[in-house]
Amino acid sequence: MTKEVGLVYRTMFAELAQRSFDAPFRADFPVAGRFVTVPVKGRNYWYFDLPTPNGDKRRYVGPHSDEEITARVNAHKEIKDDIRERRRIVSTLRRAGLPGPDPFAGDITKALADAGLFRLRAVLIGSVAFGTYAGLLGVRLPSSAMQTGDADFAQDFAISAEVGDSLPPVLEILQSVDPGFRPIPHQSDRAKVTAFINGKGYRVEFLTGNRGSNDYAGKPSSMSALGGASAENLRFLDYLIYEPVRTVLLHREGVNVLVPAPERYAVHKLIVASRRLTDALGRAKADKDRSQAALLFEALVETRQSDVLAVAYEEAWERGPSWQDGITNSLKRLPDNGKIALAKALGMKMEDLEKK
Repeated sequence: MTKEVGLVYRTMFAELAQRSFDAPFRADFPVAGRFVTVPVKGRNYWYFDLPTPNGDKRRYVGPHSDEEITARVNAHKEIKDDIRERRRIVSTLRRAGLPGPDPFAGDITKALADAGLFRLRAVLIGSVAFGTYAGLLGVRLPSSAMQTGDADFAQDFAISAEVGDSLPPVLEILQSVDPGFRPIPHQSDRAKVTAFINGKGYRVEFLTGNRGSNDYAGKPSSMSALGGASAENLRFLDYLIYEPVRTVLLHREGVNVLVPAPERYAVHKLIVASRRLTDALGRAKADKDRSQAALLFEALVETRQSDVLAVAYEEAWERGPSWQDGITNSLKRLPDNGKIALAKALGMKMEDLEKK
């Protein structure tokens, strides 16, 4: 059973998330520049013009509809960076039992964040993202559910094409953390790279949704904003990364990241667990998927977010038979704490859940 974190620590985590967003925003967008609104395909986006000797240099900031970004645009001159205080807050939260990533995963994520990955609307996914839900939901989660040997990032294909901005070369960013990183050419197109690996086997991978067509499955897509990296097309990923949420990774002074909404992460884990390989490694990954799903179902119900969980579940269910099969197959092996919580959120008896 998950246990809620005390109010003082939940408040402290929220303050850290705010500060960690403000800090890189000030560094990325100096006071000498100015923000402008640019319409793109019927939607308004914020861009930043910085004067240079050769004219203004324009950078993408984010959608005008993102209230947090727009608030910081409006308060740009008032943003202050306080790294020492943020490190103190991170230390306090870690001592209080909220988890952080392993140091290497944290350094990788920070390097990509500092280079602008999350400003360009990419999303941290996988177990590194799962670790952020403890602070985001205000609950304690077991560290055993967070162990990982890789870091995964996703970006919507359309967003990557439309932002008009890009990271520096991804390989250079990763090699700034570990010079041993090298690219792994994609099996179906050796000219494209979706993953990088270091000498110890630590893997960093970029993913995107399959854009509603199986024609893209198993193939890499060129991503304009990812600094020369492509992304692996994965089914069901569009559901996972739709409307991600902002939070903070408890590493160093706090790393501001975008992660999937926890209710979507949990439901998505049900689906992918059913599609794992049946060898020993695949079964272990599927068990971990279902464990994470169960923990989040329980946490969402205990923190009075049953409604958002029910909406996310119903959306996935209504996407068709393959989605329903994946959910149903995983429910049969879902830990009882997850079944009880999900049934409560859906307003049904646990024994009726698998029959839905």
